[in-house]
Amino acid sequence: MKADTLVTAEYRHPRERVWAALTEPAALAEWLMPNDFAPVVGREFTFRTKPAPGFDGVVHCRVLEMDPPERMVWSWNGGPIETTVTFTLEELPDGGTRFQARQVGFHGLRAQLTRLILQSGSRRIYGELLPAYLDKLAGLPPRAVEVECVGGWRSYLAIVRPWKAKPAGPRPSARARAQRRQRRQRQQRQQGG
Repeated sequence: MKADTLVTAEYRHPRERVWAALTEPAALAEWLMPNDFAPVVGREFTFRTKPAPGFDGVVHCRVLEMDPPERMVWSWNGGPIETTVTFTLEELPDGGTRFQARQVGFHGLRAQLTRLILQSGSRRIYGELLPAYLDKLAGLPPRAVEVECVGGWRSYLAIVRPWKAKPAGPRPSARARAQRRQRRQRQQRQQGG
């Protein structure tokens, strides 16, 4: 059994600021976990958090790829998982940044349970903690952002979507997309029940 996760968020901050939050050890420690990260390909590093059953609290990582300020890839090994995380940053026309984190390689039942635990925390990490850190740097009041977190087979849709023809005109706002998603979910519930 294998499934991946894809987290997408849009931040009101320039790509370079978001990149710094992903690549500076003190920044990562503030919004994610204490670490000994260095943005050097081949560098092994760890994140440390509270231990849990089947997990000693240490995530062993290695920087696999760096393409500043657009893309970074880490191995991510802790507890029952040996995965790869790819961060991509896309500059938006309004000066903000579209952020994506894709974690792949969840093999087996224990890894799937870990994936669900990690996925459940993604909204808080990428929707509250990271934007609050970015807002603090910019001297702005903290503002949470909408996070789209897709797991399992649906995460593969993000690979297929770029192949589809894109509609003309501007991309709908995060609020409009959320409202559309809520309408679809209501329709699905009505059809199923």
